[in-house]
Amino acid sequence: MSLILLAEQVLNGLQFGIMLFLMAAGLTLIFGVMGLINLAHGSLYMVGAFCAAAVAGATGSFALGLAAALAGAAAAGALIELLVIRRLYNRDHLDQVLATFALILIFSEGTRWLFGSFPLYLEVPGALAGPVALPFGIQYPAYRLALIAIGLIVAAGLFWLIARTRLGIRIRAGENDREMVAALGVDIDRLYTVVFALGAALAGLAGALVGAIQSVQVGMGEPVLILAFVVIVIGGIGSIKGALVGALLVGLTDTLGSVFLPALFKLFMQPAAATQTGASLASMSIYILMAMVLIWKPTGLYGART
Repeated sequence: MSLILLAEQVLNGLQFGIMLFLMAAGLTLIFGVMGLINLAHGSLYMVGAFCAAAVAGATGSFALGLAAALAGAAAAGALIELLVIRRLYNRDHLDQVLATFALILIFSEGTRWLFGSFPLYLEVPGALAGPVALPFGIQYPAYRLALIAIGLIVAAGLFWLIARTRLGIRIRAGENDREMVAALGVDIDRLYTVVFALGAALAGLAGALVGAIQSVQVGMGEPVLILAFVVIVIGGIGSIKGALVGALLVGLTDTLGSVFLPALFKLFMQPAAATQTGASLASMSIYILMAMVLIWKPTGLYGART
């Protein structure tokens, strides 16, 4: 095994994990504070990607595309919270699942109506288009390194927001005892709208950043949503720290498994069978990881015991 290949795949896993964290952080905030199962979170990821692709394509500015992704996803999140989600807080989880699944269909068909069925493409900024020379002769794409840096900066900002600001205090208090927070004079409805918009903005940012690596198309958010649920189950529901650790574990497990498991099986099997067996096991690896974590700690790595 080449050490350069291993280092490159570790960086790929970190980049993938950071993008999953942006998705999972918003999802765990929404579930932890509101107790809401939001299947439409992947649609907000898609909204951010389409907003970024459309604005960057029209203006030629990737920065404006990112700003549009944040604004568009946050606005979409605030709108559906006001019109739909607000009516679901005291309803059964099955009602929440059905309503947010309906939102997936609405967002998918609305996006197809606005942008068409063909994928859009978001260009990588020229300054980040080439590789960066790292130690030991590693050449790694500058854009992927920028994604890792942006994700870590956002994670640090989110930790600061939750731990050090008045809004963060209200979010943590609302997670623990929303009735008492409302009794103390906090506008709980406005707090929920802000939290939902913040989670939507994080999902939109992730969609915009990933949109420059892959095509932007209808339905792109649902596979990522499944992985985000795996992340918050591993990390612990309601924990931002758990979302970060879980996302990095999932990203590294998925990336390293998909690259090295087929190569490992080639030592014992015919190449064709080894590739198929290794790829199948690699796709199962994150769920095996989730099962192992839950056997060891049923609440997740950083989940609160009830």
